[in-house]
Amino acid sequence: MLRIELLDWETARAEASRIRYAVFVEEQRVPREMELDELDPQCVHALAFPREGVPVATGRLLPDSHIGRMAVLKDWRGRGIGGALLERLVAAARARGDREVALSAQTHALEFYRRHQFLEEGETYLDAGIPHRMMRRPL
Repeated sequence: MLRIELLDWETARAEASRIRYAVFVEEQRVPREMELDELDPQCVHALAFPREGVPVATGRLLPDSHIGRMAVLKDWRGRGIGGALLERLVAAARARGDREVALSAQTHALEFYRRHQFLEEGETYLDAGIPHRMMRRPL
């Protein structure tokens, strides 16, 4: 059974940082100084816990309705965890009255976000040397 918790940064920091570091810094070679930022304390953070009890995925919802820092540890991908985490963040945005959510999707993940009703807009751009595309989903 998958459990997804919504937490503040102080509560989520250790585990969210561990997951984000593994995925973004180690796996994708994003510079460490770009990964954690001053926005984290302002966000709602989600952690996904499978049966084993150790979180394996994270994401955040910013005050401006953007979802970001979606990361699932490599060994846990393809099991629906990322989709469940994303939908929990969307539900949190809806519950607080947001009219839409937006995100900056790595282009290799566009189809994943399309399956969750996100629509592409604008041109492809580089962020940390990785191609991205802006996507939105009305709520």
